Amino acid sequence: MFKNSVFRVSVNTKEWFKAAGKRAAWTMAQAALALIPVGTTIEAVDWKIVVSTAVCAGVISLLKSVAGLPEVEAREEK
Repeated sequence: MFKNSVFRVSVNTKEWFKAAGKRAAWTMAQAALALIPVGTTIEAVDWKIVVSTAVCAGVISLLKSVAGLPEVEAREEK
């Protein structure tokens, strides 16, 4: 379960932060786009809600990434 966790010595922290940041940014973009309804004028969008939801999604993504990311390989432990 925690094979590629950031807390393991065998995981490169720099690679983990890079991968977790990309994943969080992608999640934030998806959340923001999901809240902008089709056919609504840009002035009608409540941007405070969009931004706060996107930030919340990014934080949740980072917290989930602590358990491990499949794109970050752990080195062999001796």
